[in-house]
Amino acid sequence: MSDQEPEEYPDATFNSDNADRDKPNSMNTAPNLFSYPKYWAECYGTAPYLPMSRAEMDELGWDSCDIIIVTGDAYIDHPSFGMAVVGRFLESQGFRVGIIAQPEWQSTKDFVALGEPNLFFGVTGGNMDSLINRYTADLKVRNDDAYTPNAEPAKRPDRSVIAYTQRCKEAFREVPVVIGGIEASLRRIAQFDYWSDEVRRSVLVDAGADILLYGNAERALAEIAHQIANGKSTQQLTDIRGTAVVRAIPSDWTELDSTRIDWPSNIDAIPNPYEYGEPANCTSKESIADAALPLRIVPMPLQSKEKLDPSRTYIRLPSFEKVSKDSALYAHASRILHQESNPHNARVLVQKHGLHDVWINPPPIPLETEELDKIFDLPFQRRPHPSYGEAKIPAYEMICTSVNIMRGCFGGCTFCSITEHEGRVIQSRSQESVLREIEAIRDQVPHFTGSISDLGGPTANMYHLNCKDREIQAGCRRLSCVYPTICKNLKTDHSQTTELYRKARKLKGVKNIAIASGLRYDLAVRDPEYVKELVTHHVGGYLKIAPEHTEDEVLSRMMKPGIGTYDQFKRMFEKYTKEAGKKQYLIPYFIAAHPGCDDESMLNLALWLKRNKFRIDQVQTFYPSPMSLATAMYHSARDPLKKISYKSNKIYTSKNIDQRRLQKAFLRYHDQKNWPLLRKALISMGRSDLIGSRPDQLIPLESKVGTHRSSSNRKGVSAKPKKWLKARGGQWSSKS
Repeated sequence: MSDQEPEEYPDATFNSDNADRDKPNSMNTAPNLFSYPKYWAECYGTAPYLPMSRAEMDELGWDSCDIIIVTGDAYIDHPSFGMAVVGRFLESQGFRVGIIAQPEWQSTKDFVALGEPNLFFGVTGGNMDSLINRYTADLKVRNDDAYTPNAEPAKRPDRSVIAYTQRCKEAFREVPVVIGGIEASLRRIAQFDYWSDEVRRSVLVDAGADILLYGNAERALAEIAHQIANGKSTQQLTDIRGTAVVRAIPSDWTELDSTRIDWPSNIDAIPNPYEYGEPANCTSKESIADAALPLRIVPMPLQSKEKLDPSRTYIRLPSFEKVSKDSALYAHASRILHQESNPHNARVLVQKHGLHDVWINPPPIPLETEELDKIFDLPFQRRPHPSYGEAKIPAYEMICTSVNIMRGCFGGCTFCSITEHEGRVIQSRSQESVLREIEAIRDQVPHFTGSISDLGGPTANMYHLNCKDREIQAGCRRLSCVYPTICKNLKTDHSQTTELYRKARKLKGVKNIAIASGLRYDLAVRDPEYVKELVTHHVGGYLKIAPEHTEDEVLSRMMKPGIGTYDQFKRMFEKYTKEAGKKQYLIPYFIAAHPGCDDESMLNLALWLKRNKFRIDQVQTFYPSPMSLATAMYHSARDPLKKISYKSNKIYTSKNIDQRRLQKAFLRYHDQKNWPLLRKALISMGRSDLIGSRPDQLIPLESKVGTHRSSSNRKGVSAKPKKWLKARGGQWSSKS
């Protein structure tokens, strides 16, 4: 690649140099979610619970369902569960919606239980990806499933979306299947699959579904449901935002060719390989029409020199066949996908899978506050379906008194899939809507004690934080609003969140409100009043935050702030804790084996933990989830945050299970079980000076009797019981 070639996607806000490329699409508005004429079946009214059996349908007077949702989770009629949100929303549009929850997938028996749907099946793997739900980062099978009654494991298949779609097609071959949820969303293009250690095709192709929905799907669902109800076929629904389909290339579009990373230094206009005359052996006009191809092809490096209509331009990614064999091209495709994530300027992406083109439309337009309010005001029962009886469903027990106040995350952490699914634009509810939900919890949730377990979302403190200027936001292609520094155009005033907390505490019957969602502390330090409010009233003894690492090189791969920002927040936390007369503790989260993190980096992190008297038990090993940027790093050993080149230096990645276990052992340096492994590693690294009993040494010498003197009674260490400390992450502080 030429050194003179401009960056394809400079990480900068809207500017005139990129005006043609970055200007908002003409399709950057959307009809109000609740403006569609209701389907005729609205006359049946609202179901107490969406039916899961023919007996329930009979009680409602239904002869059939219009839409049937198949899900890998137990049915919990609560706005924290995707199938309930989707089902209640479609019900609000006038459709009769049934639920098939955790069906037996080896036959079609459960899939025909509600009869044939009039419009389509909606298939989701559930609130979690089915493979992440079943396997740990070390590929061990989990012993439970939090989304299943009594946490019973193995109630859903691996790759649930594929299995469920195939059974739906087997049961009713002519009924369309629309797939969605996080499992489908993160597999919308060819993606690296950690569990099989290979690149797999788009799940749309593997499942044989008709349409794939990604992200929060209400807009696309409303459009699809009403269009099918009006007689349209799924083959005609090709341009709906937030969807992926298999389709022929329109002949009046322009293709940006991004299938290569080794373009020559000087690129001339290349002939369109698809411009050809009528084949000698083909006289059928229909055959010629079927071969419709782009109006013209523009190499990606020349895009800035061309006048392109973004609403009629698509980007061709390297094909599945190429990215499955070339990890550098995979990293390149990942970079392009993430740069085309702003719903206001993203272009269509196209990726060939064999003879078929997977067409990924731009992301959905974010919901306005009043639309989101109406979603959360739908008539949820806030309980599991009665058919589960007294069974305990851990995921419900955990969130039954929590409130989701917003969607989306602009943090852009490379290891996290929230942004790929929900987007970077924050969608916030009104304060009034949140307060209504707290009152509904108080009045509806059995055995409510007066405690709200969380007011949060993907991030606790991004509520109503957005770009100061809509035009700048519409043209922006930054991957994060807070990395490498907080964007000057980002609102960091937490006053709406602080005000919400104060109003919520005053509600009748509410005794306390905890904030359990992860906190973006680099934002919080910009608003000391918010930190004081949080620490004084909403920390139930400990507060979770996620510095993730201490070393700058690793943090840069994660797109996380330096550890100095954590220190700044810690000082504020301790100051306001002391002023409140409380004993409270920070619980930091760290990741082992992240791409770019070698053993030396983990050793430095372990030494930092010991200097700061942290003994953490809740640790995690990097889990390569589909489609994340860090997963592209893991697979390719290249950094898609930068322009990809075959000549680029590769980054270190721990893939061997022993390497990953060693890095995790560094995080738990205090665990005697890890000492033999760490001693061996330290000697190999030439750091045997860190083995001994001095305070500056990491682990003790090997004991002949196999026992070691506990360091828990050292001067200055908290005298709190070990059980108490373990429950709070094991932080020890001389100020405790």
